[in-house]
Amino acid sequence: MTINLKEVKERMSKVSKALQNDLTNIRAGRANPSILNKVQVEYYGAPTPLNQLASIQVPEARVLLITPYDKTSLKAIEQAIFASDLGLTPQNDGVAIRLIIPLLTEDSRKELVKQVKAEAEKAKVAARNTRHDFMSDLKKDKDVPEDLRHKTEDDIQKATDDEIKELDQIAVNKEKELMEI
Repeated sequence: MTINLKEVKERMSKVSKALQNDLTNIRAGRANPSILNKVQVEYYGAPTPLNQLASIQVPEARVLLITPYDKTSLKAIEQAIFASDLGLTPQNDGVAIRLIIPLLTEDSRKELVKQVKAEAEKAKVAARNTRHDFMSDLKKDKDVPEDLRHKTEDDIQKATDDEIKELDQIAVNKEKELMEI
């Protein structure tokens, strides 16, 4: 069994994609429909993602407008938003729901930056675990010549270093977004 460097890089890139996905759920004081991705609405007895029951638009920088396809689901959508951990209060006008994203205070921005750093650190651990898995597989393979083993170890380490730089850059970009006023 030989280590395929392409597979290493693919597994590493999944870590950055996961971090980017996790960071989209951290709101930055402006409206972003992706903050509603995890909201599940009880619709005819089945939990259904909100984005399948309604259109979600951003009419203003800090406002999300949720217009249900089925007007009878308006109350269920409102309850699901209340029940979620978003900390937002829906405003129901009988036709649509408006979510106004509050401005972030300096303290809340700093808390969110800490959360971003924690998520980035988890992602770095995942990248290092991926490196560890591939290095272990390489050491178990006794058919690989010594010089090829060292070169492959160096390549795996370089892929890990590149991924960690990428993760740091993703975190820095999110921190800048959070600290903008």
